[in-house]
Amino acid sequence: MRLCVQKLIGFLWVSTMAAVPFAQNESEAETRTKLLALQHAWNQAEQFDDLKALDSLLDNDLIYVDSDGTLMTKADFLILVESRHVQAAVSDSMTVQVFDDTAVVNGTYRTKELRNGKVATRTGRFTNTWMYKRSHWVCIAAQATPISHETGP
Repeated sequence: MRLCVQKLIGFLWVSTMAAVPFAQNESEAETRTKLLALQHAWNQAEQFDDLKALDSLLDNDLIYVDSDGTLMTKADFLILVESRHVQAAVSDSMTVQVFDDTAVVNGTYRTKELRNGKVATRTGRFTNTWMYKRSHWVCIAAQATPISHETGP
């Protein structure tokens, strides 16, 4: 499955790079579709512990605010993903606002993780800011807010 995620990321990477010299060459609808696909690829990468795919989606200067308020760098976030045992990650109700070379994606998320041998679920809202840099879209800032109590251990 990791190979499928890597192929998806590779396809999205190549198709993003085809928009040379800048994202403005594609329609706003195409950009929205691409960003929604990148959000889904992020979920798949987390679910299958594909750190290489996540690394390609996240800017090196990423600022991530987790649902408990923890402020993380890209390296911190990748360590967190590697340590969790995500069984499912789904994003819904996503909207995309495009502002030239920057876009904001808002939506809801649901995750199921294995913690201490038991399944824990989380539900929340997220805001991810993407920027078109060096011929592809990368997430430069992300924030998650819980909207229901966590269940499980």
